[in-house]
Amino acid sequence: MSETENNELTAGKQSKEPRSNQKLKLLYLAKILLNNTDANHDITLDEILNKLHAYDVTAARKSLYDDIAQLNDFGIKTQKTQYGRTVHYKVIGRAFELAELKLLVDSVAAAKFITEEKSNELIKKLESLTSRQEAATLQRQVYVAGRVKTMNSDIMKNVDAIHNAIANNSSLSFQYCRWNTKKELEVKHDGARYHVSPWGLLWNDGNYYLIGYDHDTQVKDIRHYRVDKMKNILIENKVREGREKLKKLDIASYGKSKFGMYNGEEIKAEILCKNSAIGVLIDRFGTDVTILKKDEAHSRVFVKVADNKLFIHWIMAMGDNFKIIGPENLVKEVHDELNRLAKQYELAD
Repeated sequence: MSETENNELTAGKQSKEPRSNQKLKLLYLAKILLNNTDANHDITLDEILNKLHAYDVTAARKSLYDDIAQLNDFGIKTQKTQYGRTVHYKVIGRAFELAELKLLVDSVAAAKFITEEKSNELIKKLESLTSRQEAATLQRQVYVAGRVKTMNSDIMKNVDAIHNAIANNSSLSFQYCRWNTKKELEVKHDGARYHVSPWGLLWNDGNYYLIGYDHDTQVKDIRHYRVDKMKNILIENKVREGREKLKKLDIASYGKSKFGMYNGEEIKAEILCKNSAIGVLIDRFGTDVTILKKDEAHSRVFVKVADNKLFIHWIMAMGDNFKIIGPENLVKEVHDELNRLAKQYELAD
């Protein structure tokens, strides 16, 4: 056998031998502490040694004291407690508190614009930011299945493309979809592309909307589009339009005025409201509404809202708590809608 062949044989034997993870000792120690401890759960030095051994890492008890001190210096803060002769360790001061993670998990689960599969994937990632014990409380808290979720798996790509277009001051084009009777999303207008200058994203009632300036309509104006109903987005080599119009727009107020995000001319509606129900209007429109005393039991409330039937029906659903009293053309719309409903649901003799 030649010297070269002998060397290759020796190298082959060595490659099959188990490789020690000793150089990864600090990383595995950090993983053990982060995965197994939190403010209410700790771990003993012996348990740490056993878990390191499972990772094919050997360690002396004395060396672990120095390793844990190095992790503290690095930013993984631990607390040492001694019960009798047994020393316990736990990680304190994590980047996210458990209550904060619960809030994030609930937001992900409730978001209609994220698919159920992506929701579960994101929740798993959020669970990795705490210990296994606390992660279990997040799992018990959230129920994603059965909620109304989008079917568009490209939602993350869509959001990324919109942010990139905004950052590059570029317009974009896309196809827009709607539901058909087969419960399928189909493109509108035979797949014709919409050309829009993106200026912001709005989260409203669990859905994500692109707020942009529409290039194509005869009356060029601000429009909104459900991000999960957008398809085949392309960033165009064209500078955004509509800057002057968007300067005057408060996107948060825009979302409050659009009931169900349906379009309509923005008007200032006057509502006669029972004082006991004033909180409903403040919850819906915010604290910037104008409230004037009518009498001891009632107030006149002025709100900016898109003029559409959805707003009228929302007021009707509140029974005698609210009554639209202005402007005159809106009151007439209410009368017309009541007459239409009476005719539509007229009982047969």
